[in-house]
Amino acid sequence: MDIAFWVLLGLIVLVLLFLWVTYNALVKLKIRVDEAWSDITVQMKRRADLIPNLVKTVKGYAKHEKGVFEEVTKARSEVVNQANASPKEAAKADNMLTDALKSLFAVAEAYPDLKASQNFSELQAELVDTEDKIQAARRFYNGGVRDLNTKIQLFPNNIFAGMLGFKEREFFDVDESEREKVENVVDVDFDDEKKSDKK
Repeated sequence: MDIAFWVLLGLIVLVLLFLWVTYNALVKLKIRVDEAWSDITVQMKRRADLIPNLVKTVKGYAKHEKGVFEEVTKARSEVVNQANASPKEAAKADNMLTDALKSLFAVAEAYPDLKASQNFSELQAELVDTEDKIQAARRFYNGGVRDLNTKIQLFPNNIFAGMLGFKEREFFDVDESEREKVENVVDVDFDDEKKSDKK
């Protein structure tokens, strides 16, 4: 009787210890994913804040490109309104903005004076920097999601994770076709800039 009691007590202690360790590990991973998601939204907001100045600068040189400006403004609004969206919805809005920015920079290519503008070049450089930070934040977020989802799916964690309130998270995915657009959205050629400065 005493042996059975101690065995049962030992099993209960082991289960409680396992739940304690698992819970703490899942909390750490969840916090890491939340932090990474926050970083993505901060960088996307930073990029959205740059866009009105960029549009204003391009408008000064290409006033009749109204459709492009409206498209960029609409896409920017979509990104700003995705503050509490899921990664899938945010990625969709981000892809829309990427397309719109691509159109805006295509317009800029047709105006040499605009390309030579220092203000435009600075905004372009800031946008490139922000795009790089968004890419890095996405990778960090997706790495955190991978670790969290793996931990949740592993046995015996998968038995207890749901009971402890943990759910798998979505990846921030960009379609393969969209990946190319993201990579090519901002193409700053400093050699051309230097040539125009020399003239």
